[in-house]
Amino acid sequence: MYIKLLTEQQELREAFPVMKELRTHLTEDSYLELLDTMKRDGYRLYALYADEQITALAGVAIRTNFYYKKHLFVYDLITRAQDRSKGYGELLLGHVHELAKQEGCEIVALESGLHRTDAHRFYETKMGYERFCYSFKKMLL
Repeated sequence: MYIKLLTEQQELREAFPVMKELRTHLTEDSYLELLDTMKRDGYRLYALYADEQITALAGVAIRTNFYYKKHLFVYDLITRAQDRSKGYGELLLGHVHELAKQEGCEIVALESGLHRTDAHRFYETKMGYERFCYSFKKMLL
């Protein structure tokens, strides 16, 4: 088992079926197009491999703002459905925490959909995250 930053186009393509489990609206083409833009803005995609297959993904970026200062934001965290509850998400998120420390961040932040109660339990109970705010959006088109 190992964790790798995905940089090659073929690796990123291989990650798509796992990402699609979380981001069901994506096609492979829209995923690759958005990924190209996101990478230019600092987005990094890490994969946890088990038995030489991508089992979990974490998409992250270092950001700075007034309320978190310099922080690492987790945009995507997904473990393949058949591999959940095996500790892979915990390992990958632990790697993300270490990465954040190496980058000089004091905070790792993320958002999670209201309906993802199992994920909330994982973040709060297993990983020590605190639920402290609501996130809002307004569709303009």
